[in-house]
Amino acid sequence: MAERLDKILSSQGTATRREAQRLVRAGQVTVDGAVCRDPSFKAEPEQCEITVQGRPLRYRRHLYVMMNKPAGLLCVSRDPKAETVIDLLPPDLRRQGLFPAGRLDKDTVGLVIITDDGDFAHRMLAPKKEIVKRYHALIDGPVGEREIQAFAAGTSLEDGTLCRPASLRILEEAEHPLVEVAVTEGRYHQVKRMFVSVGRRVLRLKRISIGKLVLDPCLEEGECREMGPGECSAVFEQTVFL
Repeated sequence: MAERLDKILSSQGTATRREAQRLVRAGQVTVDGAVCRDPSFKAEPEQCEITVQGRPLRYRRHLYVMMNKPAGLLCVSRDPKAETVIDLLPPDLRRQGLFPAGRLDKDTVGLVIITDDGDFAHRMLAPKKEIVKRYHALIDGPVGEREIQAFAAGTSLEDGTLCRPASLRILEEAEHPLVEVAVTEGRYHQVKRMFVSVGRRVLRLKRISIGKLVLDPCLEEGECREMGPGECSAVFEQTVFL
């Protein structure tokens, strides 16, 4: 679909709309090799070659970023009083309209997807899709068959909310055991509240996967990278619940 040249540039984070107009009028933008000085010129960005100040424009209709969220950041688009996950994005992954698709608590770490594709986020978060999210949790006390069965049956939270059945398995036995939890919904502080309902407390929580998309082990906390098409589709692939 053809769009105004200044809009194309601003949508990619290359410049603001006003800056894009100045660049175009200054003759610093070419379309298929020809200088274009008209900001309102319409082009099909996926069908033509655009350069800005001699550098090819890599056009992406939507952006999808995988981040290994560190503790202490808000999982929102912006906040006037605190740092958010958007603030961690490097310049080449910044553009208007980005937001985290699904939230993690401020002190929870791990996989977060940042995008400007509202339809993608809606499909990922829709309860009827039953997309499995997996977490690793460090717990303050022993976990055994009682807790496993309670999760499998669907725990009742302190406000009476009944959760869907969830999977709980022990990864490391210890005074503070490491466990893996798999859920198909995303209620407020859900995993922590589920453990409270069985008399346990989460000491540390990390999301490791969404659907079949697994957090890249090469990403340190606070790092991020662009996702590929295969990774985007992996979010919606069915995975074994247990």
